[in-house]
Amino acid sequence: MKRAEHLEKTLQSIMRTATKLFLQKGFGETSTRDIAKQVGITQPALYHHFSDKEVLYLDVMTNLSSKVRKDINKVMRKHKLTPNEQLWQITVVLKKHHPVSIYDQYHQAVSLLSKSSQQKLNMILAMNYLQPIAEYFKQPEVELRPDILPQEAAELFLAGISPIFGTYQPIGGHNISDDQRDQLILDCIISGLSKTK
Repeated sequence: MKRAEHLEKTLQSIMRTATKLFLQKGFGETSTRDIAKQVGITQPALYHHFSDKEVLYLDVMTNLSSKVRKDINKVMRKHKLTPNEQLWQITVVLKKHHPVSIYDQYHQAVSLLSKSSQQKLNMILAMNYLQPIAEYFKQPEVELRPDILPQEAAELFLAGISPIFGTYQPIGGHNISDDQRDQLILDCIISGLSKTK
């Protein structure tokens, strides 16, 4: 195998492994040593591709979040779906890409990153998560409350779906499936807990 091909293969392996570990354990609990060990390379070999852990983390988040945005945009182009069906499919996209709460991971990482990396992570969150979700809430069919802006609705939505990621008390007992539980949580976020009169 040529050197360039070998380097590209190693880079892809680093990105896959780093994505898995960062998403499972978070930024703070994942070391470049852990990543290098799972890839089967030395730490200095990893640093040949990425100057430090923050650079690697931001590359991982940029790559992942662009996939999230692309998948949310696909959902938004499905005009035959009702607004509730669209929101459910957006939730499925987020759950597919994130094993734990997006905001939990974000807050843990942002507290450990340098100021410039914090700004980059904030931009990634805004552009690839909040902005496309805000587009959902801008649709007239959604009938967003007049005192909530679409961007605020996107932020509340991301925070509100944290129980879907399994980081909190299971809701609905053991007699319902995970999808039914997630739909119940989503319905409560959108419709509230009280029966409307």
